[in-house]
Amino acid sequence: MTNHHVGSDAIADVSDEKHNYIRDGFYAISRADERKCPDMEITVLMKIEEVTDKINAKITPDMKPTDAFAARKKAMAEIEKDAKDKTGLQPEVVTLYQGARYDLYLYKRYTDVRLVMAPEAQIAFFGGDLDNFEYPRYNLDVSFFRVYENEQAAQDRALPEVEQGRAAGK
Repeated sequence: MTNHHVGSDAIADVSDEKHNYIRDGFYAISRADERKCPDMEITVLMKIEEVTDKINAKITPDMKPTDAFAARKKAMAEIEKDAKDKTGLQPEVVTLYQGARYDLYLYKRYTDVRLVMAPEAQIAFFGGDLDNFEYPRYNLDVSFFRVYENEQAAQDRALPEVEQGRAAGK
């Protein structure tokens, strides 16, 4: 689920000469009626892991700033490669607080995204201001998409550590 104006490029892309889904809206009666969005990608953050100690372990007090920078970059690359090899997810080491903390973000990337529902433009943008966040808002600024893996609707498959945390009530 996202805002209609956020999904509008994908909605326009699946429109054709006979169907203007931006103007007229779209609703898939069944999954077979959903429209593939060829240029849309959904990335889901699956896990965050702190890796500050792993990166700082590669730095020594006698290092020149340029050497320390290179060592941090190398450590980040090693952590990302190891995470990709272990999980198959898209890793990204993120620098926080100007280097006081480093987190490893692990993303699941979906490239098979399909339009399920989008209202017609007149109800999605009622009032003419798509970024008006004053309330009350009298519009239906929403669109629904579904992601697929191997031609099947994707399921919420958390990593084992996340699933264990859910079971433990974390």
